[in-house]
Amino acid sequence: MLISLSNTELEKTPSDPVMAPDSAESMAQFQNLEPLLEEIERRCNPQGKTIVVMPAYNAATTLVKTLADIPADVVDEIILVDDGSTDGTVDLALRQGLTVVKHKENRGYGGNQKTCYQYALEYGAEYVVMLHPDYQYDSRVVGIAIQLLRLGICDVVMGSRIRTRQEALAGGMPAWKYLANRLLTITENMALGQNLGDFHSGFRAYRREVLETIPFERNSDDFVFDSQLLAQAVYFQFRVGDIPVPVRYFPEASSINFIRCVKYGMGTLAVLARFWAQRLRIRPSKIFFSKKYDCDTDNRVQLQ
Repeated sequence: MLISLSNTELEKTPSDPVMAPDSAESMAQFQNLEPLLEEIERRCNPQGKTIVVMPAYNAATTLVKTLADIPADVVDEIILVDDGSTDGTVDLALRQGLTVVKHKENRGYGGNQKTCYQYALEYGAEYVVMLHPDYQYDSRVVGIAIQLLRLGICDVVMGSRIRTRQEALAGGMPAWKYLANRLLTITENMALGQNLGDFHSGFRAYRREVLETIPFERNSDDFVFDSQLLAQAVYFQFRVGDIPVPVRYFPEASSINFIRCVKYGMGTLAVLARFWAQRLRIRPSKIFFSKKYDCDTDNRVQLQ
């Protein structure tokens, strides 16, 4: 039985999607029920529950292939958050036995991920893998990413699409996108003190503590959400690593056009500027104020 997060309590059959709440107040109603359930789940599964979250928009043609490659023995639940699809994604996901959350209206890529992580935490996840359902990323490596989290080697694991230039281009990555990725990734590595192969991957895995600490709800609802979240992970001193993940570029795979790519790149540079303004105490930013450590009065007073 799924529990609706609306203001009225409605019993839903397993074939009904959960309707995403329209406000943080609605989500709070569900939070009151969770502590006891989470403790029971953790005792039953000492290794920790693993949930794959899929931010979906018109993914009906690729969803089944993506699911087929996910190792069944490492994933406890798959939550698909539909962002206003019109191609039957919700019905297909329900037939595949997924837990489905449906937005009443499109909230954007970042807004979709916010719902993904909120629900993963509410459903008791210790490890969360964000995987696009467009069959672009090879989902066979989900177990490897989770193992790095379980062993305590990393707190965040990125899937790197670029092991070599030849492989990336042979996989169908447009040359202009490859060049833009390289320039941004080099800049981010230098600014954030990291050594990642790909800062802009749609394959990511997190330990629960990361998502409980980072105020991702304050991030953008657009694509720059990804850049903000990684900068936040570095700011709060989480260990970020990566693994090579083969990718496929084809018409059905999601991708942003050149104009949106430029906007995303400028937004990413702005995130780096905000990161250093926060580090140097020049201009503290609300995206670097942890929801977990709310006793930091210095940051709370200076929020921008």
